[in-house]
Amino acid sequence: MRTRLTFGPILIAVLLAGIWLDQAIEGVRWPIDLPMLGFDGTAPPGVVVLPFMLLIGGLGGRELAIMLKAKGVHASRLTLAVAAIVGLLSSTPLFANLSSGLGPDGSGTPGDGSSGLATVAAAMVLVGIIHHARSRTSEGAMLSIGAVLFAFVYLGLTFGFLLRIRLEHSAWVLVWVLATVKACDIFAYFTGKAIGKRKLILWLSPGKTWEGLVGGMVGSAVVGGAGLAILTSFTRFNPGGSPDIAALAGAIGGACMGLAGQLGDLMASMMKRDAGIKDSSKLLPGFGGVLDVVDSPILVAPLAYWTLALWV
Repeated sequence: MRTRLTFGPILIAVLLAGIWLDQAIEGVRWPIDLPMLGFDGTAPPGVVVLPFMLLIGGLGGRELAIMLKAKGVHASRLTLAVAAIVGLLSSTPLFANLSSGLGPDGSGTPGDGSSGLATVAAAMVLVGIIHHARSRTSEGAMLSIGAVLFAFVYLGLTFGFLLRIRLEHSAWVLVWVLATVKACDIFAYFTGKAIGKRKLILWLSPGKTWEGLVGGMVGSAVVGGAGLAILTSFTRFNPGGSPDIAALAGAIGGACMGLAGQLGDLMASMMKRDAGIKDSSKLLPGFGGVLDVVDSPILVAPLAYWTLALWV
């Protein structure tokens, strides 16, 4: 806990600085102009967030490969890192513009974007086949191919919904989502330590309790409601028409995101327990690995994206 309290604020400061910079330079003119790729010469949203996410995705892919190897799966750290990065890049407007421009008539007809994504997914299957073929055995082939696709979807497309949130909203909306999710982790931990008695899922995560889960969801509801009310008051984002309505919507959405975040954490615990390890790595002092930090935001990202889309 002492290490977490020391290193945690540093991680938060780096995260906030990166998101603030992303918002600050949005719209700033660059010396290049690539209209064919949809780049009009101004800094797009996500220009700082994307490199951060690519780094996290790549490191997460390496950790996932280590976990799979512990189960005897023929997994490459480089291959899974690349699969995660390709999945993240598939969430960018650049990929959409390229796949649209490669349509039958080059005009970007409807469906070209999904065709491009399906093509990349098929390419990931081929990458998995080629990678496993290097071992010169058919044993474990399906698991090896599935590992590449899992990294592509889980650390790429699913995690990429956070990037899509930034592309369609201000950076502070992304901060609100992350703060709401992590509030559940914090409140759940301290509530469980204080009054937790009834075990949530003893065979999977002995430390989690029902009291902690409820406390975490309440914490996410409070942070979600207060944060959305502030966003409504000081930014253009206005899902409810007034801070009071926004606070209610944020509290309900926050509780749902907190629950989804706990499911994401349990999913990661299931994978780590299956691999026979406690932490995905020791990269981050006091926290474990990258996957130990982003396991809850990854699963929340699609829910948050579609919740915001519904509100807008």
